[in-house]
Amino acid sequence: MNKLAKLAAAALLAAGLAGCSSASDTQKTDGADAPKEDGTLEVVKVGATTAPHAMILEQAIEPMKEAGYDLQITEFSDYPNINPSTSDGSLDANYFQHQPYLDGYNEDNGYKEGDDGYLVSAGAIHYEPLGAYAQEIEEVNLDNISENAKIAVPNDATNEARALLLLQDLGILTLKDGAGLNATKADIKDNPKNVEIIESAADQTANQLPDVDVAVVNGNYALAANITDYLRANEASDSEAAKTYQNVVAVKEANKDKDSIKKLVEILKSDDIKKYIEDEFGVSVVPAA
Repeated sequence: MNKLAKLAAAALLAAGLAGCSSASDTQKTDGADAPKEDGTLEVVKVGATTAPHAMILEQAIEPMKEAGYDLQITEFSDYPNINPSTSDGSLDANYFQHQPYLDGYNEDNGYKEGDDGYLVSAGAIHYEPLGAYAQEIEEVNLDNISENAKIAVPNDATNEARALLLLQDLGILTLKDGAGLNATKADIKDNPKNVEIIESAADQTANQLPDVDVAVVNGNYALAANITDYLRANEASDSEAAKTYQNVVAVKEANKDKDSIKKLVEILKSDDIKKYIEDEFGVSVVPAA
């Protein structure tokens, strides 16, 4: 199965199970040994969503083995159970989320620094920029947008703000001062072409592309929907969103300094895996600085 087919299948599975708290998991292990002094490998269990996280983790299996660790990847079709499974020790780490989501998980569950289930970032690995995609428009800007153009954006608080900031950067609209990463439609101050902002679930904006002038889509969903040829603009690599929404390896606070976790992060941030990310995903997934 080629990359795009695998990504599309993963996206369809996740959409079919949306709203469920259960997860379909598959462990990927390799029994070949690179023994420690006692002849065994130390098991490191990591939970991840399939694309692109588990695909990136797969590239770390062999390097981890060479370092004396058996990296076991548990793939989840959706993500509500991944953090709880890390808090309770079923997983040693996870890789699927950005820092604001992680902070929200700790807050929602009453975890504070020093608590047994409190999760922290062990390192940022990649960033999935939002992009503006269009089938008929070669360059997305105010001059090329028609009056009353339709623009699809994700409807969740995090991604809608990012989408509106991207549209502002492209000159299509202006937001109220200070709106930043909390921006909503209500914060639109100037809309010279009277564009219609159409809100929908983040995993559906790509599917709306044939019916709108522009769709603002997360990189992973754009890959799954095979629309990357229609990418016209991305969030800037030095934008506030790029710095805020890098995807991290998360662990229990007490495990952050374990040698196995440090080694995993070191490998995931290596030049080899950065090159894999760039070659495999192009501008839809960007290695963290």
